[in-house]
Amino acid sequence: MNGLVLEGGAMRGMFTSGILDVFMQENITFDTCVGVSAGAVFGCNFKSRQIGRAIRYNKKYCNDKRYCSVYSLLTTGDLYGATFCYDTLPNVLDPFDYEAFENNPMDFWCVTTDVKSGKPYYVKTTKGSGDDMLYLRASASMPLVSSSVKVGGKLLLDGGISDPIPYRFMLDKKVDRCVVILTQPEGYIKKKNPMNPLFKLIYRGDKSGIARAMSIRHEVYNSQTEEIKKLEKEGKLFVIRPKYSLDIGKTEKDPEKLERVYQEGRRIAIEILPDLISYLS
Repeated sequence: MNGLVLEGGAMRGMFTSGILDVFMQENITFDTCVGVSAGAVFGCNFKSRQIGRAIRYNKKYCNDKRYCSVYSLLTTGDLYGATFCYDTLPNVLDPFDYEAFENNPMDFWCVTTDVKSGKPYYVKTTKGSGDDMLYLRASASMPLVSSSVKVGGKLLLDGGISDPIPYRFMLDKKVDRCVVILTQPEGYIKKKNPMNPLFKLIYRGDKSGIARAMSIRHEVYNSQTEEIKKLEKEGKLFVIRPKYSLDIGKTEKDPEKLERVYQEGRRIAIEILPDLISYLS
């Protein structure tokens, strides 16, 4: 059984999208996949087999105030407008193929963070619609600039807070081969978030778990990347990462930069393709 792990990283996710589009074009498939944050909301197109969809709609709507803007934050409570991103866009403007998503036998998991406990909460999405769409939204809902998503009796936020690179989740499924797509270059060190005091002030009481998780997020991430390097050397993981910083904003508004990062993902995917095929076989 082969597994695929998709890191988040906001618009660095265009790098992942480029890789996944090459995978689809080359008919490279996996038995199970887990995505976190942008890895989930862009990666779901891999299960629905929609080549080019993620880069297409991001380039087209990146400057639409309904998609991502201070206007959206002030009027809806979400920097990324929930109604536009998770209803208007997939159901009207650039339709998501729910039927293909449901019929694809690959398991697709998304990672969220339980606001109360601060612990990761993993969900297998099977239809892409209904509660599945809420879980995908929760996986990419960044604290402070997003409302907590209530679904399944839980309040949830960005999965990257508690499990930014869910390779352990995948390895626990006893996969024979595990591919991990990262969006930061080797050697990247995450720094402590200077906003932690504000998180602690805002997320109190029964929401204090999320503040605790944010306070150690950099430690968790750096520990994960160190172990990933070790497992990569041991041949237990096949890691795909950019060779340099992608130099793109979290809420990038320049379609040319989005395209550049997407094309870098495609270039890297084509470059490592022979080694990947050998590893998977």
